[in-house]
Amino acid sequence: MSRSKLKVYEYSGCSTCRNALKYLNKKKVEFEQIPIRETPPSTSELKKAKQYLGDIKKLFNTSGKDYREGNWKEKLGKLSEDQIYKELSSNGNLVKRPFVVGDGWFLVGFKEEEWGERV
Repeated sequence: MSRSKLKVYEYSGCSTCRNALKYLNKKKVEFEQIPIRETPPSTSELKKAKQYLGDIKKLFNTSGKDYREGNWKEKLGKLSEDQIYKELSSNGNLVKRPFVVGDGWFLVGFKEEEWGERV
């Protein structure tokens, strides 16, 4: 079975990301590891992920310092989707991680059961 390589946006200081990478390595899944802080997902990837996940709020790292200090809970209702995508694509700390781009599908965060259905 031929699969395109996954893109995994992650942060090395994140234990959830480390667990996700261990999971992928254990399953011998090929993936491209991308540091989310230095190289956030593109606006195009974020838009596709939102379509797949159904809710733009699912893209946010709501427990992160940047989210809390930036008062994003309040801002979300006041900004256009384009403004939100621009912010997410320029600040990887705002994006829920790991952020995984598959072939026509996306995963955010790491729940082994959910990942087992995809990878």
